[in-house]
Amino acid sequence: MSAIKLENISKIFPPEKKGLFSPATGPSFQALKDINLTVNQGEFFGLLGPNGAGKTTMISILAGITRPTSGSASICGFDVTSDYRNSRRALGVVPQEIVYDPFFTVRETLRLQSGYFGLRNNDDWIDEVLHNLGLSDKNDTNMRALSGGMKRRVLVAQALVHRPPVIILDEPTAGVDVDLRRSLWEFITRLNNEGHTILLTTHYLEEAEALCNRIAMLKSGEVVALDTPAALLEHAGTGDLEEAFVQIMRAKN
Repeated sequence: MSAIKLENISKIFPPEKKGLFSPATGPSFQALKDINLTVNQGEFFGLLGPNGAGKTTMISILAGITRPTSGSASICGFDVTSDYRNSRRALGVVPQEIVYDPFFTVRETLRLQSGYFGLRNNDDWIDEVLHNLGLSDKNDTNMRALSGGMKRRVLVAQALVHRPPVIILDEPTAGVDVDLRRSLWEFITRLNNEGHTILLTTHYLEEAEALCNRIAMLKSGEVVALDTPAALLEHAGTGDLEEAFVQIMRAKN
């Protein structure tokens, strides 16, 4: 059984409305075009593409935030639409945006997140997550008082608090310091070695090359390349993944 499976997934956004009672104007937008993609259990999988390629739309479909126009998607065999309770329980997502509740401390935030999944007495695992993300000394700090980098660490902790078998990291190290980047990858690599499946989107191509077993490249809602980092480099005739990425994007114009 695959960890993530997308079959013939397409997503078309209708024309925008300028006001609540105004008619929709302008063209529709197709964010994803007949995507077929399988991520194996225990794999560290990279998803690369320029802004607007459809990466976040794909993640939103897997997380149940957006419904596909056509096709099906599943997490650990659970359909994200018809079996959404089990699919969401199997998934942890670290979003790009820093979103938090300003009324709680770090530990209260993680306890509340645990409660969403019916987990009681989860403090031992919370302590371990806090330790591995360098948040132990922020345990009783209100979320409002944290720096941007620390808030991002809490987002990672929230995604991991219910120990999901599949973890999606959507630009997790964007704008964070080197120390967090290093500690995050050490912890995530450990979880991957323990059997967790990781799906990573990043603009730091050196991260993808160093961490990922396979990489899919998206452009304009389509998968334009899918292989191991070594095979992608060999195909492009270069030893630099960034150069290979540029070549593949240009070739698909």
